[in-house]
Amino acid sequence: MENVELSSNGNIEIKKEEKKNMKKESVSLMILFSAADKFDCFLMFLGGLGTCIHGGTLPFFFVFFGKLLDSLGNLSMDPKATSSTVSQNALYLVYLGLVNLVSAWIGVACWMQTGERQTARLRINYLKSILAKDITFFDTIASDSNFVFHISSDAILVQDAIGDKTGHVLRYICQFIAGFVIGFLSVWQLTLLTLAVVPLIAISGGGYAIVMSSISQKSEAAYADAGKVAEEVMSQVRTVYAFVGEEKAVKSYSDSLKKALKLGKKSGLAKGLGIGLTYSLLFCAWALLLWYASVLVRNGKTNGAKAFTTIINVIYSGFSLGQAAPSLSAIGKGRVAAANIFRMIGNNDVESSEGVDDGTTLQNVAGSIEFHRVSFAYPSRPNMVFEDLSFTIPSGKTFAFVGPSGSGKSTIISMVQRFYEPNSGEILLDGSDIKNLKLKWLREQMGLVSQEPALFATTIASNILLGKENANMDQIIEAAKAANADSFIKSLPNGYNTQVGEGGTQLSGGQKQRIAIARAVLRNPKILLLDEATSALDAESEKIVQQALDNVMEKRTTIVVAHRLSTIRNVDKIVVFRNGQVMETGSHAELMSKGGDYASLVTCQDMEPQENTRSIMSESCRSHYGSSRSTRASLKWTSFREDQEKTENDSNVEELSSSSMIWELIKLNAPEWPYALLGSIGAVLAGTQPALFSMGLAYVLTVFYSPFPSMIKHDVERIAIVFVGIGIVTTPIYFLQHYYYTLMGERLTSRVRLSLFSAVLSNEIGWFDLDENSTGSLTSILAADATLVRSALADRLSTIVQNVSLTVTALALAFFYSWRVASVVTACFPLLIAASLTEQLFLRGFGGDYTRAYSRATSVAREAIVNIRTVAAFGAEKQISEQFTCELSKPTKNAFLRGHISGFGYGLSQCLAYCSYALGLWYISVLIQRKETNFADSIKSFMILLVTAFSVAETLALTPDIVKGTQALGSVFRVLHRETEIDPDQPNSRLVTQIKGDIEFRNVSFTYPTRPEISVFENLNLRVSAGKSLAVVGPSGSGKSTVIGLIMRFYDPINGKLCIDGQDIKALNLRSLRKKLALVQQEPALFSTTIHENIKYGNENATEAEIIEAAKAANAHEFISRMEQGYKTQVGDKGVQLSGGQKQRVAIARAVLKDPSVLLLDEATSALDTNSEKLVQEALDKLMKGRTTVLVAHRLSTIRKADTIAVLHKGRVVEKGSHRELMSKSDGFYKQLTSLQQVV
Repeated sequence: MENVELSSNGNIEIKKEEKKNMKKESVSLMILFSAADKFDCFLMFLGGLGTCIHGGTLPFFFVFFGKLLDSLGNLSMDPKATSSTVSQNALYLVYLGLVNLVSAWIGVACWMQTGERQTARLRINYLKSILAKDITFFDTIASDSNFVFHISSDAILVQDAIGDKTGHVLRYICQFIAGFVIGFLSVWQLTLLTLAVVPLIAISGGGYAIVMSSISQKSEAAYADAGKVAEEVMSQVRTVYAFVGEEKAVKSYSDSLKKALKLGKKSGLAKGLGIGLTYSLLFCAWALLLWYASVLVRNGKTNGAKAFTTIINVIYSGFSLGQAAPSLSAIGKGRVAAANIFRMIGNNDVESSEGVDDGTTLQNVAGSIEFHRVSFAYPSRPNMVFEDLSFTIPSGKTFAFVGPSGSGKSTIISMVQRFYEPNSGEILLDGSDIKNLKLKWLREQMGLVSQEPALFATTIASNILLGKENANMDQIIEAAKAANADSFIKSLPNGYNTQVGEGGTQLSGGQKQRIAIARAVLRNPKILLLDEATSALDAESEKIVQQALDNVMEKRTTIVVAHRLSTIRNVDKIVVFRNGQVMETGSHAELMSKGGDYASLVTCQDMEPQENTRSIMSESCRSHYGSSRSTRASLKWTSFREDQEKTENDSNVEELSSSSMIWELIKLNAPEWPYALLGSIGAVLAGTQPALFSMGLAYVLTVFYSPFPSMIKHDVERIAIVFVGIGIVTTPIYFLQHYYYTLMGERLTSRVRLSLFSAVLSNEIGWFDLDENSTGSLTSILAADATLVRSALADRLSTIVQNVSLTVTALALAFFYSWRVASVVTACFPLLIAASLTEQLFLRGFGGDYTRAYSRATSVAREAIVNIRTVAAFGAEKQISEQFTCELSKPTKNAFLRGHISGFGYGLSQCLAYCSYALGLWYISVLIQRKETNFADSIKSFMILLVTAFSVAETLALTPDIVKGTQALGSVFRVLHRETEIDPDQPNSRLVTQIKGDIEFRNVSFTYPTRPEISVFENLNLRVSAGKSLAVVGPSGSGKSTVIGLIMRFYDPINGKLCIDGQDIKALNLRSLRKKLALVQQEPALFSTTIHENIKYGNENATEAEIIEAAKAANAHEFISRMEQGYKTQVGDKGVQLSGGQKQRVAIARAVLKDPSVLLLDEATSALDTNSEKLVQEALDKLMKGRTTVLVAHRLSTIRKADTIAVLHKGRVVEKGSHRELMSKSDGFYKQLTSLQQVV
């Protein structure tokens, strides 16, 4: 035994080690592109060729430019010959522009398309890898990582790196290389000197990139943690609202964002200093080079224009390294993000290949199962569940496992499916150890129906198909018939094509369960695993489902785990567990005669067998009308389409224009105006630098053509000193710009995220029911779109202010020197701007709704990960991957078109730029010939505008990012601007300090907002007096849970009134009212924190003693104390580390702590075994004393003591009275329901 103990702890150590390793650095460039196929390699080759040629055009431009300048410098000597040379060189420039157009087009289009293709493949492989993991992984390592974040945000960063950014970097590197090659060919001495200086610049740039990469890695992790908090709250929004936990949720989200904000400050600091130092070094380098060039010109080694164009060429090429820096940092971010993705894909190859495909298969399976001395402890918790457990289930027999909550019943089912390996001992199928069998094949032999059936947000048919992927429609219908589901499915308007909503929310519990049974039946399994398969059903459905199960169980080995002992009377053998040991085995009759554990469990449930009488509520009539909850799905698609059209129309009203959205965003950013001001001062100063620099250069150029060597020496030395001065102030200028803009951007992102999260939590529950507001979509808006908002404002504002400042300075100087030249060159500016505008319009039109396309795919992934046990049990990994691939194919198609359009637009703008320069220089030659200007002034004017034009073109290169940002703004403001239908803090509402608890429904009519055509209640009248209890019963889908939803005011009635203490509930302040109500649901929603924190959620101000008291009242104290960490035990995601009964008792303790005036119990004990139910029922009875209580129950035994019982049918009350009164009506509805349940 000690060995086992050791090994299990060792296991935990290993897992911790793995967790540490998960926070790893980035991947290499080769690995980043490892998802490329042959066509991608071709695209990358073509794109690389395009970007390289595109990069090389600039250095060639300077060669022709130098020739033109030299011609102009010598124009006065030989006007005739020179002017034809000028014309010819000008024409070369036009040709160069055309080359630029084609190469830019090919480059952008190919990189954009391959980026999209490779990322789609990575997303798919990542999801496949997660789905291939064993369940232990999800219990241990996975609890700390946010997969949905990696699949949405990280993938976007990787796409950015693989797509646009690699293209940019290649282009600048080619520009750098081409510049130096041409430099060596023209004036090697100058180029050599420049080359000596460049490493310094490269080192400062490289250091900056390394620092940025490590900071971005940490901030990624911080944002992923925040995303996890948000996802948990949004997926359990009903619980959050019921316990008025909105403020607490916003606070914990806000705390998790603060960490990311701190890292944001660091990255601003690194960026400012990094870029500043790089530019400072460049200025000092220029000073040195100009001085040395003047020496060469004085010694007659070269002419002025050649020296000048060599310098400017080499310097621009050096500059290109600086321009590559932001793209390099984006690639750095992409590599960090890719590390998360590739680590999962990489790990997986090792693990999954071992299990899934290795092993043998049996020729024919009889289905006998044997546990031989099995000991087991969950990897995440060291205490043993079983020790030396042995039993045998002969083939074709049905065994039921019963016992108190937490005794290890459900663990048996997990182990038979090989979700976990035993620590020692073996589990045999037909005499073969299941460890040696092929895992996928093994699971194909089993059909699982669990207590909380996991359905996926697709059609009913697709959900059933998970059972067997290549089944046809006839087989699906057969399976549905066997599960008694066919009739209710056919009664839905869309039949088998009805969408079931996220998690199957559009169907009632009984309907979900029958679809889950149909899914298991479709496999035609040899072994059937039923984990509390009927606990969530009302009497009527349970009978129907039980019959279905009885048909299915025939001639199959069946393992049943049940709390309801009435459901297992007829099984071949019952095994009674306590604390992981078999206490007794035998048939029902044998065990009853022994009078042991089983007999006492049965006595607890006080039942007696009695054959069922015929039901008047036939399935068909019921499902046709009464399954109102389910039929909510029927109109899902039509209503979702209408909703979509409606929201699109709304958004047209709301989203006035992108400029007004930007204006809104600026208002949102108002608190940061001091940062914006300081950043803008930096940006303005940074913008004036290139204009002043080009003026200095032009001045030096004219000095080079001076006939007096001493004058050349003096003037050039003076300019060199000025340049060094500028170099010294450059670092503080860039620091100002980048530090404060980054700070502003980070604070804005945090604020947008927080406002978004608060806005989401102010919406009514009906809004969350809509498809586009599924948890996955909302998480993706919070993660990805909020980040894009930062780039729409902060990052862009910095560039725009800098370029506006540059343009203004440049135009002023240019017109001052030569207004004629400036007028012609400026007249060409609209060509550049027009080209960029067409690019922006095209991008806007063809970009499509990018975020929604991805968010649909993200939702698919999220659902699969949340329901991983179901996916594994049914081997549905392939189908999920296919659905995910299908959702990704749309954005991939769009990328093709968008790439070509943006590439052509970008290329055209650059081509037109070159043509304008050719025109300008040719015009200068005409003016000099006419003696209307001199060489010095016209060249200064032209040079300044040349530099400006380059900067304008750079701004245009950012257009795609601006468009992405403004698109994201749309989805952000859609959430921020929405007015909630049910305001929890209405200004004129009355605060509730105390309520007696008199509840009355007066002529209430109600339909669910997602399906307005289907009436749930029509003129419902129902009353419960203060301090009394009302039980609501009726068939599945009759609207029982809706009663509770309306009292909690999750929804508002369409007509009629719901009054509490005689006051319309709409007039009361909702938050203060909810503080007086406590809700205990059938599937308790716990948060992934400690048991202590979960109970404390009921009342934040509770003391330690009160929390323990509440746990005792809910009969939870005992099992909590038995756990190693007691109240500090982590419950895991949605409480997975606790059994159903334990979760429910924690939820009841939470309600007890709230000390409510009104108690709402929605099937509160259905998920419990007999023992726990008895304990919990006692706890509830204590809790109900003196409080108004509304209970919804399938188990009629639990509601006998209720003061009034109301039977609902077709949305109306058909009977009302106490248990005794209703039982005395011989043909009443209630009596039939009771006899169905065989309860005496």
